[in-house]
Amino acid sequence: MKRILIIDDHDIIRENIAEILSLAGYKTFTAENGKKGVELALQEKPDLIICDIMMPELDGFGVLHLLHKNPATEHIPFIFLTAKVERSDFRKGMEMGADDFITKPFDDIELLNAIEIRLKKKDILEQKYAGNELGMKELMKDLNLSGLINLDPEKFDVESVSKRQFVYSENKRPRFLYYLKSGKVKTYKLHEDGKEYITNLYNAGEYLGYIALLENSLYDDTAEVLEDAELAMIPAQDFLQLVFNDMAIATKFIRLVSHNVKEKEDRLLHLAYDSLRKRVAKALVDIQQKFSAGADNHAIEISREDIAQYVGTATESLIRTLSDFKGEKLIEIKEGKIRITDLARLGNLLY
Repeated sequence: MKRILIIDDHDIIRENIAEILSLAGYKTFTAENGKKGVELALQEKPDLIICDIMMPELDGFGVLHLLHKNPATEHIPFIFLTAKVERSDFRKGMEMGADDFITKPFDDIELLNAIEIRLKKKDILEQKYAGNELGMKELMKDLNLSGLINLDPEKFDVESVSKRQFVYSENKRPRFLYYLKSGKVKTYKLHEDGKEYITNLYNAGEYLGYIALLENSLYDDTAEVLEDAELAMIPAQDFLQLVFNDMAIATKFIRLVSHNVKEKEDRLLHLAYDSLRKRVAKALVDIQQKFSAGADNHAIEISREDIAQYVGTATESLIRTLSDFKGEKLIEIKEGKIRITDLARLGNLLY
């Protein structure tokens, strides 16, 4: 049960809010002035605080200031309740870190909706998402469902892109956030000798191109379609405006991107120090999980050349290693398609 602290010096208003929230399934605490409100917040650590601005002893701005100075309470969602909102007061409150303003008299539904949105935001910000494209996909999904942002891919133009065509190119300025509705995409970099190194693989339901947008930089790799694809193109400005309107959400995105970059760095270390067998085994497991959701015996439908580029080796060396794995009954190859027959053994090769 979510716990909410109500701070207001008007007894009737304070009790009415507590009653409404109790009927809605929340546990409530109340304080009749700002000083007692701060003490109760530190004691109870509520999930959300509703606070009047004009109060004796300590006003709402003072309450917010003191709670944001304390690490134990600085991240608690904070909604101001006020009889009127001067533009200067609104700006001051938002700059101090308030999440919302509700003006008296207010509608019960308005209050409940504001609380629900802020609690959803708190849950999302506390959620630990995987530091990869899957984590980004889940974060975007949760933000859309919560109503905190509105980037529904169905509302944007969709472009059909054929196999081997480019989505974007290295060193170009990003113009869109791409959502892959169907098909498969690879991103890669070109070495000085002209060889490709695959940096990532994308499946339907994933977003791509967001790192360059968040970093305000040029693309550091090229995106090419592996299998005929449909891409929803979300204008860069729409994405950035929604994200950076809320710095808490922006911070969540940036932290997720930093995890993504760390994951790529770890993969580069494995390419540098792991044996070819381990690199090929890891690549097969990665591709299986990426494109087949880890389903056993599902064919890996990606070319030998692309697998070799993902591993960072010559196609001939990859083929020899695949032949060894087939002989060890780790995989089977039928009609040119690779199927993993022992996922656990393949994923835990010692050398």
